[in-house]
Amino acid sequence: MKRLLYVVFILAMALQGCATGEKAQNLREGMTKAEVVSQLGQPDGFKRDGEYEALQYTNRLISGWSWDRTDYVVILKDGKLVEYGPGEVRQRDPSASTLVVVPVQ
Repeated sequence: MKRLLYVVFILAMALQGCATGEKAQNLREGMTKAEVVSQLGQPDGFKRDGEYEALQYTNRLISGWSWDRTDYVVILKDGKLVEYGPGEVRQRDPSASTLVVVPVQ
């Protein structure tokens, strides 16, 4: 019985630890914020700038390996997905309210 509980616990932890990068493969342009959150989970933070909102997923797995981590960002315009990927959020043009994901090297 104790061994069965151990196996169930390990299986639950493995399923919970699915990588954000792997889940992001199902993201599509035009998805709503609710659809993105249901796919990736609650973000660790966000930033708003005019009609844009960036959802920040910090130190998330990008593959199945524990050392393969990065910050992951989703950018929404008027509540719809327009850009996503690993990297940092920056303003594309400071005079216009535009956000962009800049990959981290």
